[in-house]
Amino acid sequence: MRFTETIMRSFSKLVVAAALIAFAAPALAQDSSSIAVEQPYARATPAGAKTGAVYMTIDNKSGTADKLTGASSDVADKLQIHQMKVENGVMKMRELPDGLPVPANGSVVLKPGSYHVMLIGLKKPLTAGESFPLTLTFAKAGTISVTVPVQAMGASQDKGGMGNMGGMGNSNSGGGMGKMEMK
Repeated sequence: MRFTETIMRSFSKLVVAAALIAFAAPALAQDSSSIAVEQPYARATPAGAKTGAVYMTIDNKSGTADKLTGASSDVADKLQIHQMKVENGVMKMRELPDGLPVPANGSVVLKPGSYHVMLIGLKKPLTAGESFPLTLTFAKAGTISVTVPVQAMGASQDKGGMGNMGGMGNSNSGGGMGKMEMK
């Protein structure tokens, strides 16, 4: 009788431990369902263009901050996470080598003139009406695959963004933004 009792107690402890692990695991790990990628798009590029960009909104539905750390696609040789901003009247574009933070229970907007996924070494022009696959990599949520529709040149889904930045760098345009620096 003692042997059976010992086995039953051990089994009960094992069941309790398994239940605790099952309930604790979601709190410790953030899965890709906590990240939503909304309205991804790219603009068409002219023939011979070697770069393009992808824009989207990334929503983090989790109580834990995450970070977009990379992206991949067959449409270009290399993809980087970039930021554009104006500093002292100069438009600067820089890679974010440490990634783009996505706040807990918040969102980050990738739009023209701001954050974007840079497509470097396009293998062919991006053509309006087509689409391509893109895989985003997050520090905690892992990978998320999306389909990126290509819109017409100058298209913008953001309201109040920098649009197509027409006249940038052209002092004769009257609305130019001055110089642009890329690093």
